[in-house]
Amino acid sequence: MSEIFRNYIGGKWVESVSGLTFARNNPATGEIVGTFTKSTPADVDAAVTAANAAFKSWRLYPAPKRGELLFKAANLLQERKEQIAREMTEEMGKVISEARGDVQEAIDMAYYVAGEGRRLYGQTTPSELQHKFNMSVRKPFGVAGIITPWNFPMAIPSWKILPALVSGNTVVFKPATFTPRMAVRFVEVLEEAGIPAGVVNLVLGGGSDVGNAIIEHPDVPLISFTGSTETCTEVATRGARLNKRVALEMGGKNAVIVMDDADLDLATDGILWSAFGTSGQRCTAASRVVAHGSVRRELVERLVERAGGMRLGYGLDESIDVGPVVSDGQLSTINEYVQIGKREGAVVAIGGDIARGGELARGHYHQPTILDDVQPGMRVAQEEIFGPVTSVIPVSSLDEAIDVVNGVKYGLSASIFTRDINRAFRAMQDIYTGILYVNAGTTGAEIHLPFGGTKATGNGHREAGTAAFDFFTEWQSIYVDYSGRLQRAQIDNQ
Repeated sequence: MSEIFRNYIGGKWVESVSGLTFARNNPATGEIVGTFTKSTPADVDAAVTAANAAFKSWRLYPAPKRGELLFKAANLLQERKEQIAREMTEEMGKVISEARGDVQEAIDMAYYVAGEGRRLYGQTTPSELQHKFNMSVRKPFGVAGIITPWNFPMAIPSWKILPALVSGNTVVFKPATFTPRMAVRFVEVLEEAGIPAGVVNLVLGGGSDVGNAIIEHPDVPLISFTGSTETCTEVATRGARLNKRVALEMGGKNAVIVMDDADLDLATDGILWSAFGTSGQRCTAASRVVAHGSVRRELVERLVERAGGMRLGYGLDESIDVGPVVSDGQLSTINEYVQIGKREGAVVAIGGDIARGGELARGHYHQPTILDDVQPGMRVAQEEIFGPVTSVIPVSSLDEAIDVVNGVKYGLSASIFTRDINRAFRAMQDIYTGILYVNAGTTGAEIHLPFGGTKATGNGHREAGTAAFDFFTEWQSIYVDYSGRLQRAQIDNQ
């Protein structure tokens, strides 16, 4: 019988009041990874109650001391990196090297945020009046509802939970139902690091029962949510009705520009890593290649040759390049998009099918797929596929390439390969995305810079870097008048 994983509420590991459970299967082998308690709105209410009670003391716990606890958590994550990475590969499918990178990102974030406990800077400013001191300080909100996806099951929770904690907020955390074991492991580390009871609470279960209850709860003023643009739009609408602060990280349709002067070896490396890393299941995945006509044919030949040599399989094998996608439903969606592309006139340069041979038949595998001769208006060039599929779009100039990159509803990540510094700076100026790379792929964000996008990719907030604290804190402006008399700003300053 598989291990049963429970909720963490008020400092205790507890089963749901429902008494029900759900199972998660390894997407590579079909074997059961674990059995998990299935939460209800009543469990969410208990978690929020615990978080609210803990907030009273946690907000007064000195921020440098909060940071020291997160530093301990970073050390524990470092010690358990290999174990957690292997369990991640079993639970959601990414190859072991990428799973290690996912855990490393959480380690990096924990160390970084720990240091911010000694900063959390406000401002001091001069006053327009004599004998008066002005300053601003950051204050926590209260309970933060954290709802995370499955594709980065250790990194993304760290982006959200750790800045929330060091800012003085408490947390109710709901992970994706595809990756609940990773959430348990993350909370175990925080518990062992010494985070007080009730400060972090974990509720396992589906979006309709658990996620909605968190979003709708009157005692949860903050919601940080990563998901599809359609789901996030609904969350934004409900959050606005309830006057909540909501941070949304949504979809992407990221593009790599390859100019006629590009280093094609480097561009090929960058495209393959960005398009097929995590089996294309990244919000920053390169699902479009905008190639100058003079190099397009050679670039496609290079991509096809390299993609044809990629090995599919169970990601615990170090020699595997591409693992399974997360579920059978996702596999069907990916393949349907390939069929849509073919009907629209795209040419399958390589791949294009579900992989079912031998051991692959036990899991959810799709061949790395390159669609050539794609036009910018095609659905495969406009809609997020979230799988190992990339589309090559021919262009004849940098201006046309920039128009193609900007010509989608999303604005997360983009890149350009060129040896011309003028072209690089044109791209920096004119491409409207939250992240831009020069001579690199569309993935690889580092934790000390803001992460997020424009247009339908986000709602204006950013994760990571110091920008994260702009969401998890609110400003208080303070005026100290030591003149001994009433002074009226804008009136007595003439």
